[in-house]
Amino acid sequence: MTIQLPDFKGGFRAYEPRNEPLAVTTGSPFTSRTVFSAAHVVADPFADSTPDSPAAVDWDATLAFRRHLWSHGLGVAEAMDTAQRGMGLDWAGAAELIRRSAAEAKSVGGLIACGVGTDQLTGPATLDEVRAAYEEQLALVEASGAQAILMASRALAAAAKSPEDYLEVYGHLLRQATEPVILHWLGPMFDPALEGYWGSSDLDAATDTFLQVIAAHPDKVDGIKVSLLEARREIDIRRRLPQGVRCYTGDDFNYPELIAGDDQGFSHALLGIFDPLGPLAAEAVRALDTGDAKGFRELLDPTVELSRHLFQAPTRFYKTGVVFLAWLAGHQSHFTMVGGLQSARSLPHFARAYELADGLGLFPDPKLAEERMKNLLSLYGVTQ
Repeated sequence: MTIQLPDFKGGFRAYEPRNEPLAVTTGSPFTSRTVFSAAHVVADPFADSTPDSPAAVDWDATLAFRRHLWSHGLGVAEAMDTAQRGMGLDWAGAAELIRRSAAEAKSVGGLIACGVGTDQLTGPATLDEVRAAYEEQLALVEASGAQAILMASRALAAAAKSPEDYLEVYGHLLRQATEPVILHWLGPMFDPALEGYWGSSDLDAATDTFLQVIAAHPDKVDGIKVSLLEARREIDIRRRLPQGVRCYTGDDFNYPELIAGDDQGFSHALLGIFDPLGPLAAEAVRALDTGDAKGFRELLDPTVELSRHLFQAPTRFYKTGVVFLAWLAGHQSHFTMVGGLQSARSLPHFARAYELADGLGLFPDPKLAEERMKNLLSLYGVTQ
């Protein structure tokens, strides 16, 4: 049996769905790498909301998805870009998500780190107001018992006049942090409002400032997450880090080679693409745990085409593809997103995502995924 999928030229192609999923196992945390999946939120499809309304979240389904990730040994990076921070999920919603997920992590023994930002600021802000906003969120995350991830701030990008402003704000926060944090550099391809972060649009100059922050407080930095989609730059930064500071790759284009590493080191991972790839990614890392780098690459390299497809420009809309695949995989009963973001990608984009994910064996029930893909096609007027 085949399914007719729309292509990018206005026509259709026949695709024969896979019959069996990839065989994967659940298991304990990894030994060779620390791996976080940045997890999406599940919207409440029955809420009477609009794109401008506060996010209506299906908490049961959202927490169930986190238990799914933990069951495979992955850590959860909570309330990050993948959870639509600043794209449908406001600070009030993020705070509730952090509280609930941190409590759930404690109950199941799951690894969790949570995003700390300044998104309660909704207009122009001074540096003092930016610091205070960061402090409020840092206090909440630490009180929840989760590790903190200091995320890049739109408000800081707008308020800072020089690299020194970044050094001052981050230095202040790191001195306050109770435990070592993860610093997050999110590039403008993920959020255009972050252009010129660290005080310069020249990435070499920005990198120097970023590394200055870390060098001044190495005992307060567990690691860094770099999301610039430039493997060479990440490797350069990784090699310049102080002893004991980890690099968590956020490169959804080049993650297999960065995690595998070279003779001078490797990256851990904190990736949005590990939301849909969770079980397969875990299987790959377990191969790495045994020293089987070849087996790791054989499992993970074929996933890059799907990841590059989901994260294609405009990259910030990758969340739509992530949630779409979660629906097809049966992790949620609907394809609805907070802020109405399910409309951010085209039908041909969805069709190609389905084809690539099915080919990898990502769907636990391929027949269910096929039926849901056909239902989506029918809503667009495509008959089989």
